[in-house]
Amino acid sequence: MVFSSKLIEDAVNEFSRLPGIGKKTALRMVLHLMKSEESSVDRFTGAIASMRHGIRFCQHCHNVSDSDVCDICTNPARNKRQICVVENIRDVIAIEATQQYNGVYHLLGGILSPLDGIGPEQLNIVKLCQRVKDMEVEELIMALSPTIEGDTTVYYIARQLQQFPISITTIARGIAFGGELEYADEMTLAKSIAKRLPIDNYVSTIAK
Repeated sequence: MVFSSKLIEDAVNEFSRLPGIGKKTALRMVLHLMKSEESSVDRFTGAIASMRHGIRFCQHCHNVSDSDVCDICTNPARNKRQICVVENIRDVIAIEATQQYNGVYHLLGGILSPLDGIGPEQLNIVKLCQRVKDMEVEELIMALSPTIEGDTTVYYIARQLQQFPISITTIARGIAFGGELEYADEMTLAKSIAKRLPIDNYVSTIAK
């Protein structure tokens, strides 16, 4: 792709770095911005810059936030004794969209994957155990994607928390094995949460 302007070429190259954006799509975006009002482009670039420099991570659940503690954790209507353990922010968004969950969350920041060099030390597992202890949690909902890595993570966390008198459940298998939680439709995900299962039999199955 040949450009008559180095400025446009640089802009296209930067847009094409985004996931799922090829050079042709990036070019359409750049040309759209070029035709837009300068004030509109300034708002766009300003919002991106403000997000990148100002975003924080909740000190409690590690969700993205505009302040030290996210809106979910500070909401007095949320059940603080019920924690839903998820992999990342995309899973929080997917579950919140179902409007079927009223507890709080804990983002692990990934799942165990020895082949990729991701062990317990790279995840927020120790902090999860501390929250369970400090908050007197009644139920921990393991809402991780039903993959080998996700199941291994569920098993590991359950072992770490076996000393605590809490109920540990996992979302029902409405999500196909090998699927990603964030791509499940809202109805399937809502039913999986509503019909969650005790983890005892689930963990013993994984351990075999």
